[in-house]
Amino acid sequence: MSRPVPKPGILDIAPYTPGKSPVPEPGRKVFKLSANETPFGPSPHAIAAYKSAADHLEDYPEGTSRVLREAIGKAYGLDPDRIICGAGSDEILNLLAHTYLGPGDEAISSQHGFLVYPIATLANGASNVVAPEKALTTDVDAMLARVTDKTKLVWLANPNNPTGTYIPFDEVKRLRAGLPSHVVLVLDAAYADYVMKNDYEIGIELVSTTENTVLTHTFSKVHGLAALRIGWMFGPANIVDAVNRIRGPFNVSVPAQLAAVAAIQDTAHVEMSRVHTDKWRNTLTEEFTKLGLTVTPSVCNFVLVHFPKGGSKTAAAADAFLTKRGLVLRALNNYGLPDALRMTIGTDEANELVIEHLREFMAQP
Repeated sequence: MSRPVPKPGILDIAPYTPGKSPVPEPGRKVFKLSANETPFGPSPHAIAAYKSAADHLEDYPEGTSRVLREAIGKAYGLDPDRIICGAGSDEILNLLAHTYLGPGDEAISSQHGFLVYPIATLANGASNVVAPEKALTTDVDAMLARVTDKTKLVWLANPNNPTGTYIPFDEVKRLRAGLPSHVVLVLDAAYADYVMKNDYEIGIELVSTTENTVLTHTFSKVHGLAALRIGWMFGPANIVDAVNRIRGPFNVSVPAQLAAVAAIQDTAHVEMSRVHTDKWRNTLTEEFTKLGLTVTPSVCNFVLVHFPKGGSKTAAAADAFLTKRGLVLRALNNYGLPDALRMTIGTDEANELVIEHLREFMAQP
């Protein structure tokens, strides 16, 4: 019996697996540290703005997210006409792939890049080309070495999830300079707000001075609006025009737009989260290293912890031990990192408990 057949590439996609939220032992509190969510939630102003939309849920959104585009433009000094908003930056990544990729095309991403990249690539019938990394960090030379006439798009998460590493802006510029003019370079800056390095830049300069570079960002991380699914892209006029032709006209809800406007204006809330993250990123790295574990240097709101490959102290054993105690970290088998766990930086209480219980785990015979 015949049945519908998906177009080429769809069945080659490994379904995205989100961080788990299991039930711990009775009486234990659960700390979800698997999805890189902020422990502080959104700005109170964002919550108030979200609630204010409740009286007009019968109205369609303004089709271009104008109010939010203007708020983003003001915050970053950008032309609002060169900004597109989406239902999370994931939607924008998929729109870019849909606009520029098709059968016979190739897109390049790094070895441990965000899993949405191959999904968006394969869903449009293109080939996903993987460039190996050096020390779990994007290798610009490896990316450039894989460019062919078929390359249409390069995905660069900077900083990267799940490794937490980044490349300096000089390296980003070198990558752009080495790519052919027809290749779109996508700078995914989802975790940019947490970076406190002098040689890092989000990429606005490159977007402003080229016709083939875009910058994507999200309100899901430091702004704490993950449930509302809202992100944005800054790009050259030619790319913005092309993507807008296939973007749904009401793709960002009114409550999401209003909450995001309030969130981006509350700079004190963002700075508080940045300071907390920087403090605990350093502390967790130091404490886990004392336990004999290896921690990949991170600039994000999470740390990547490596465990022995064999014996009783594996990542899987540690994951089970911590989960039973209500501490939910992220296993990374689907990222090709079976010997590591990714821990989102949480509240003081959650972070202290992870240190305490990992110390207990490592001390076991």
